[in-house]
Amino acid sequence: MHAWALASDRHQPIQIEADQGSLDKQNQTTVFSGNVQMRQGSMYMNAARVTAHKDNSGNQTIIADGKPAKFGQKLDKDGMVTGQGNNVHYESQSGIVTITGNAQINRGGDMARGGVIVYNTNTEVYTVKSAPKERVHVIIQPQQKKK
Repeated sequence: MHAWALASDRHQPIQIEADQGSLDKQNQTTVFSGNVQMRQGSMYMNAARVTAHKDNSGNQTIIADGKPAKFGQKLDKDGMVTGQGNNVHYESQSGIVTITGNAQINRGGDMARGGVIVYNTNTEVYTVKSAPKERVHVIIQPQQKKK
């Protein structure tokens, strides 16, 4: 989870609020449901249900479901990136966020919408794929000239 956040966020505790939660320590899996709100420093995720799994190497997989499931991250540079979809899947080892079902991502006034968005939190690069019988929709703001 911490790869999304500012470098300083990596040292912050993860705070979770939900209506219910369960922990399976043997399988290293935690499930939260009912208005789940996760925060680590400036990074957040809100969803109806969140499942988090940690492997033996400490890598995390976080799956958020909701209509919509939302996430946001303050960028190391300036601004925020926010996204939402029916499902948000995050892999800490690769830093990849995959948003599926009514997927949308916003960054610095730019916006992309489609069936699936794959966002690399390390490089801040995303790809957008269309839903069946639909097209992707992208808005790119003009660059401001430096004075």
